[in-house]
Amino acid sequence: MDDLIIDLIERGGYLGIFLLMALENIVPPVPSEVIMGVGGLLVQRGAMDFWPLLLIGTAGTTAGNYAWYWVGDKWGYERLRPFIDRWGRWLTVDWEHMAKAQVFFHSWGHWVVFVLRFSPFLRTMISLPAGLAHMPLWKFIAFTFVGSLVWNAALILAGQWLARYLEQSQGVIGWIIIGCIVLAIAAYLWRVFTWVPRAERDD
Repeated sequence: MDDLIIDLIERGGYLGIFLLMALENIVPPVPSEVIMGVGGLLVQRGAMDFWPLLLIGTAGTTAGNYAWYWVGDKWGYERLRPFIDRWGRWLTVDWEHMAKAQVFFHSWGHWVVFVLRFSPFLRTMISLPAGLAHMPLWKFIAFTFVGSLVWNAALILAGQWLARYLEQSQGVIGWIIIGCIVLAIAAYLWRVFTWVPRAERDD
């Protein structure tokens, strides 16, 4: 049981890594820290190679972020707001969050897309304001890819370090991974079930 997730990611190979990293940026709560961390563990074991893992995983991250950029760019405010109002609970955001993110984006400029790739909370959300502001696509892709490249490299190296550090206790790694996933899911469910829309908060 404790090695199940590691085995599944290994069997999925690089294509599985790409898909998981794309989904991590579209559908909560798939944690990139676990995906690329396990990738680093597999690099340490010789089951994957560092550079293909890094580049393919980063391509998946970029694709997932582009999905939200596309929504903001093509839908605009008029179509996006009803979507957020309807599905905000499951995204754990409401229009107030989007408005603040938009102000933040305009205050700090396009570079915020690069900088927030290192944030565990805002790295996906910022793609919507970038799309709404019609940030040049080439710049969005470049900033997203480079920022994600650095972040993913750190996660892979952390996974390699953990695999070396716990080399004599490989079973512990599996339970750490399971613990991280359980915490991520629990945190997401807590946010969903304690979610109060802005309209209700204002009453």
